[in-house]
Amino acid sequence: MTHRLGVINQKGGVGKTTTAINLAASLALRGLPTLLVDLDPQGNATSGTGVVREEGRATIFEALLGQAPAADTLHDSSVPHLSVMPSDIRLIAVERELMAEERREEPLCRALDSLGDRFAYIVVDAPPSLGLLTLNILRAVRHLVIPVQSEYYALEGLSLLMETVESVRSGINPDLEILGLLMTMVDGRTNLARQVVEEVLRHFGDKVFRTVIARSVRLSEAPSHGQPVVTYDARCPASQAYGDLTSEVIARCNMSSNITIQNEISHVQLRDMRYGEMRGDLT
Repeated sequence: MTHRLGVINQKGGVGKTTTAINLAASLALRGLPTLLVDLDPQGNATSGTGVVREEGRATIFEALLGQAPAADTLHDSSVPHLSVMPSDIRLIAVERELMAEERREEPLCRALDSLGDRFAYIVVDAPPSLGLLTLNILRAVRHLVIPVQSEYYALEGLSLLMETVESVRSGINPDLEILGLLMTMVDGRTNLARQVVEEVLRHFGDKVFRTVIARSVRLSEAPSHGQPVVTYDARCPASQAYGDLTSEVIARCNMSSNITIQNEISHVQLRDMRYGEMRGDLT
């Protein structure tokens, strides 16, 4: 059985692509065959895993339009066991191309279905919008990981995203569920960051991952080297945090969807422990 995850937030700059890259890489480093699908026209998940798109070779663009089999678009990455379905700048226009189709939310699902059980995990990096590409993700995946930046406007737009998820669940994908919300770019030295995390916990409770991702220079450096941070500097706090997130993701994916996920750590414990760690971990 393949676990399909969409990393999604229509708000840009929240660590979405960074999370998709490092979650996929961390899964692969555990020996789990993993596919990272780059569905963002910017292509950062492609370059961030060391993949160079070859001229004339099919990408996700051709796979969505049925012009090439999905298997023909797969590239090896810089990480063992991690394959990448690269992005293409032409994705900017793909929504217009798909609008003419009767079931325009289906192309990504068809492409992934054609791969069978080749991968244990498929992680899809979404564009920063709630357009047709994102709708394809919501149709094709089972689980959603939602990065939330620890800033003043953290909850802005989340209500619209939740409404969209609910609409998709009641229509084209009844199995869709939120695996968890991930707090990103957290600076544990500030009161604002703590207040934002507490506010998100108050609204979403046990749907918030216990792991938080702190701001990190190493995390910012890694993409320029075409690597996830988990291979660029495996010992840095960001790598350890994404390892913790991966353990949570695996555990939650393996749970039955009708079982409520219980946090083992209270909100107060999470706050005290994580922020205590991060004070000395920001590098």
